[in-house]
Amino acid sequence: MTTFASGTDTLTRDALTVLQPGFLGTTAPDWLLRRLGEGLASVGLFGRNIAGPQQLAALTAQLRAERDDVLVAIDEEGGDVTRLEVRTGSSFPGNHALGAVDDVELTREVAFELGRRLAACGANLNWAPSADVNSNPSNPVIGVRSFGAAPDLVARHTAAYVTGLQSAGVAACTKHFPGHGDTAVDSHHALPRIDAGPEVLSDRELAPFRAAIAAGSRAVMTAHILVPTLDPDRPATLSRPILADLLRGDLGYDGLIVTDGMEMQAIAGTYGIERGSVLALAAGADAICVGGGLADDETVRRLRDALITAVRTGELPEERLADAAERVRALARWTASAGRALPDSAGSDIGLRAARRALRLTGAEHFTPLTEPPYVAALTPMANFAVGDETPWGVAVELSRLLPGTETGTFTDEDTARTALRAAGPRRIVAVVRDEHRHPWMAAALDTLLAARPDTIVVEMGLPQATPRGALHLATHGAARVCGRAAAEIIAGV
Repeated sequence: MTTFASGTDTLTRDALTVLQPGFLGTTAPDWLLRRLGEGLASVGLFGRNIAGPQQLAALTAQLRAERDDVLVAIDEEGGDVTRLEVRTGSSFPGNHALGAVDDVELTREVAFELGRRLAACGANLNWAPSADVNSNPSNPVIGVRSFGAAPDLVARHTAAYVTGLQSAGVAACTKHFPGHGDTAVDSHHALPRIDAGPEVLSDRELAPFRAAIAAGSRAVMTAHILVPTLDPDRPATLSRPILADLLRGDLGYDGLIVTDGMEMQAIAGTYGIERGSVLALAAGADAICVGGGLADDETVRRLRDALITAVRTGELPEERLADAAERVRALARWTASAGRALPDSAGSDIGLRAARRALRLTGAEHFTPLTEPPYVAALTPMANFAVGDETPWGVAVELSRLLPGTETGTFTDEDTARTALRAAGPRRIVAVVRDEHRHPWMAAALDTLLAARPDTIVVEMGLPQATPRGALHLATHGAARVCGRAAAEIIAGV
């Protein structure tokens, strides 16, 4: 049963209610449980908090023993960005694979099954789907997290994803408003900018968000991006013209507005998290996400006190904070009414079936499946912050299961292609690449491999922009574990 510590006044409770902090460890620390008793209403989970389904269910039960209506949020996109399966790779392909198939019913089924698994573990708010139109193929942070580069395709699959996820009782948080697809900078590191005009923004960036709102998305996450056409001075997360006037007013959105992580450098490096949080609430945001990089009680205290001080000095109207807190509680009430025990789904293998359908093969008409274990050369770029480097990817594990004796090596620059050739010896080479078009060293290394060994098989697990090449070229449209399995099945002929 929810209880509040005696002496916790309304202003303090509201200031805590709008925060979505993270923490370290696989059990809830004492400070977090105490804050839940004082009014904290949301907790964010990351890969560091998850060891497995049973542990996660025990953790969320621990949180609900302190506050039964707590919102347990998680960044579980499936595909490359997974927290439930951070140490093994996802059982679901990501958005780009689903967009490549372009079957909205399949997208809905995948999202439902993902939502069912989240609900079974006690998570009830998912910071997904990404509704960004990946119009810039060199985008360093979106890429395969997007359904694609066509606004109408992204819109229909965003709506299907929202519908599927929420039918499992898990609130969708559609991101990153007003659209992060046409950026060349990762907002984890700096402030990106989109210079498109109003008509392009309306037709391209906003189309998926209109679809998400029409589908009933319970939450929308802001982007830390500057869009001068909409607001020349402040990034979207801190912009009243973008959040209050555009999202609330023009688009008619009435759900919860959640910020992207306030510790990201686009905000923390320019405004600071305290000042940024005050400005975000004043602009129209309702929940402050913080915890990906800052995950301690001191962060919660600093933000709570910054909001209280802003109200007392008149910088943040008290009614604006109260309205934001009420929107958080309203979402908590929705999750309580929508949540229900769902049986194990007959579509539990839907992720693998979707990954198989997403494969695109070039050269298959002349390809004979392998019968001997190959050498897998994984040409590995640095992972972006959203994906992280904890989650394994590639085809080696799945090929080892199908062709015992498969060996692998990881390579990170052009010169190591020669090392890969020596390590492979007479074995057939399978070269695995990720976003080759964004990494000149990777393209050069692949050139070296193919010149020496034209029978090399190429598996492209990122955004497939480069010209297909190799004896067989497989585009998986993502690096989820099931994408690797689907590719391995083709290579081994099973």
